[in-house]
Amino acid sequence: MKIAIVNDTLIAAEALRRVLVTVPEYEIVWIAGDGAEAVEKCARNTPDLILMDLIMPVMDGVEATRLIMKQSPCAILLVTSSVTGNAGRVFEAMGYGALDAINTPILGLMGNSQSGGLELLKTISKVARLIGKSNSTSIFHSATPKSLTPPLLAIGSSTGGPQALATLLSALPANLSAAVAIVQHVDAEFAPGLAEWLSQKTNLSVSVAVPDRPLEVGKVVIAATNDHLVLQSNLTLKYTKEPLDYPYRPSVDSFFNSVAEYWLGKGVAVLLTGMGKDGAKGLKVLRSAGWHTIAQDRASSVVYGMPKAAAELDAAVQILSIEAIAPACIKYLV
Repeated sequence: MKIAIVNDTLIAAEALRRVLVTVPEYEIVWIAGDGAEAVEKCARNTPDLILMDLIMPVMDGVEATRLIMKQSPCAILLVTSSVTGNAGRVFEAMGYGALDAINTPILGLMGNSQSGGLELLKTISKVARLIGKSNSTSIFHSATPKSLTPPLLAIGSSTGGPQALATLLSALPANLSAAVAIVQHVDAEFAPGLAEWLSQKTNLSVSVAVPDRPLEVGKVVIAATNDHLVLQSNLTLKYTKEPLDYPYRPSVDSFFNSVAEYWLGKGVAVLLTGMGKDGAKGLKVLRSAGWHTIAQDRASSVVYGMPKAAAELDAAVQILSIEAIAPACIKYLV
């Protein structure tokens, strides 16, 4: 799909460019610094889609949208610093034919697209289907490249887990460049208290997992209901009752399996102390998917059930004491 960028701010245009180049099927045909230049370039080389800023010198995005849709119509997606802050202009431009609006992605400190990249690609994918520029294999996976998915630390634990989690989380740095998700076998009534207690043991933000929220870098979430926490295809979380007959609720296996299916970035999965076998098969699936997997050793486990089951399945790349797990995670997450 041929895509053009219209933005007068160099850093914003660069953020858009870096998001687009992660998808091989997207070709940037030209970049314009204002609406008038965009109208001229579009007349000479009409793209399939224009990413149109709203606030620009010479000619703003509203007028540029009006003229382009009149002279050389194509799909236009409004990309602005604040959709809500520019609502009036957004609706005006949509009145002239713009299809949708989204906030501009933000470049991170290392030059990567830190915020908004996934949302932009999802919206472009939706527009592509709308205008018939999406092939049959172009699903969400093809629009969420690994470079835009941060590292993930996924942890499962049960009996003896709270103290093991405190030991692990306390050794993680405050500037950890990864998201953290925990499934601990605990009744929903006690989950908020566990999150609050763990937040006192670490420099990271700890909270209960909220449905339809994405996992975020530097933040820890904990499964908070008696249903299973799972990752969805759009990389947000949800709770599900299925499987109903599974004895462990929430299930580590259910979460690990969903992560293996949908998370495209690199990750580390850890299975800590606990009774039973929950999480062992899921850890094996993650190892097969290329994740670095760790099981707690017998000596430091309160109950050597879950990590033992993982060891017997050859699901763990490493078997480590609880004190050694955080350094190993940091090594593979950076």
